[in-house]
Amino acid sequence: MAGIYKAYDVRGIYPTEIDEAIARKIGLAFQHLLDDEDHAHGGTKVVVSRDMRPSSLPLAAALIEGLTAAGLDVIDIGLATTPMNYFAIGHLGAAGGIQVTASHNPAEYNGMKLSKHEARPVSGDHGIPLLEQKVTAGDLPVAARPGRVTTADVFAAYQRHVLSFLRRPAGARPLKVVIDAANGMGTIDRPIFEAMGIEVVPLYFELDGTFPNHEANPLVLANLRDLIAKVRETGADLGVSCDGDYDRSAFIDETGEPVGSDLVTGLIAGELLSREPGKHVLYDLRSSRAVAEYIREHGGIPVRERVGHSFMKATLRRHEGLFGGELAGHYYFRDNYYADCAVLAVVEVLNLLWHSGQRLSALVAPLRRYAKTPETNFVVADKEGMIRKLAAQYADAEIDYLDGITIQYPDWWCNVRPSNTEPLLRLVCEAATPELMAARRDELVALIGPPVAGGH
Repeated sequence: MAGIYKAYDVRGIYPTEIDEAIARKIGLAFQHLLDDEDHAHGGTKVVVSRDMRPSSLPLAAALIEGLTAAGLDVIDIGLATTPMNYFAIGHLGAAGGIQVTASHNPAEYNGMKLSKHEARPVSGDHGIPLLEQKVTAGDLPVAARPGRVTTADVFAAYQRHVLSFLRRPAGARPLKVVIDAANGMGTIDRPIFEAMGIEVVPLYFELDGTFPNHEANPLVLANLRDLIAKVRETGADLGVSCDGDYDRSAFIDETGEPVGSDLVTGLIAGELLSREPGKHVLYDLRSSRAVAEYIREHGGIPVRERVGHSFMKATLRRHEGLFGGELAGHYYFRDNYYADCAVLAVVEVLNLLWHSGQRLSALVAPLRRYAKTPETNFVVADKEGMIRKLAAQYADAEIDYLDGITIQYPDWWCNVRPSNTEPLLRLVCEAATPELMAARRDELVALIGPPVAGGH
């Protein structure tokens, strides 16, 4: 059972690794993750929602049983994207919330994403490790008086919130946008997309937790093929790929070329900094060097952070930062409880296209300064030993251990870090030229071993 407790969430195969009995125990244990500050903000209220997987309904029902048995009052908002769950926690003034989802994982998986008041992530020793410890130990006290269950519909309020970020100039042409919902939760955001003043070309907007068309993971190029083809076929201005619980967006330019989410972080930062210069902007350490350079050029203060939403959100709050983004396609907004919201990233990209009057390919061109590998996965038995080996091999480099090992030279750099969710080491490598990048990549592969296919 220990395998279901990941760095940021709970996730496993249903029903062999995660089932209703475990879901009920997690509901009972959640009380241990809420502190006095959470209760001061939200009393005993906890928001629960779920994605469209067939197993999400029974798991959510069992989770709610556990939460109420612990004396917590549940606000059930039903089918929702993960960002909608985050919004509901803040909007409804809850002490915390749980989304039943396995994000981009295949259909046989399910899990839970857990938050505290104002959508703050559960993190550190007081987060998932504490949850695991309490469930394993059976420290699951039942309240003398069980909590109540109410329902709420937050969609209209969420739509107003998202659209409040829209800055479409009067008379601007309606951009044509192909959106691939991948049969996931992006489907329910369709009314929001259609209210943006764009021409929506929908792909796979039928909720189906078996993912009949392709996996809902936009980091895998194969999952973008239909979107790329439709952008080219329809002459669209933009393509958007949604993951399963729609907390991530990936973007395709008008030529059908995928745009790295690190570069999108730079573009959105530039748009936001044009309104509020001098603010901090976060980027994860896998991002191109061009991102920090671009943030500085647009009057911002770049802040490098380790991978993972709990780290990104906490650091963004600490700096009162404006915005942050990760290579995986998570985008964090100060004015959205410092939480990630994929549909808000779409809004800001549209704002940028309207305000600049340029095509997306032209806007991103200044950020394509270096040659960079995609994130590449390796199965390595002794991860720490491999990191020590790399440190010895590149001892003359500037080295830090913020997340795995980052090795920096003037004309190239790489990061090798252990996955937080899978038994893998992950590599990104970037250099001043494609030739140097290829040479350094091959050198690293020779040291680490053959790469394998793997997910986010």
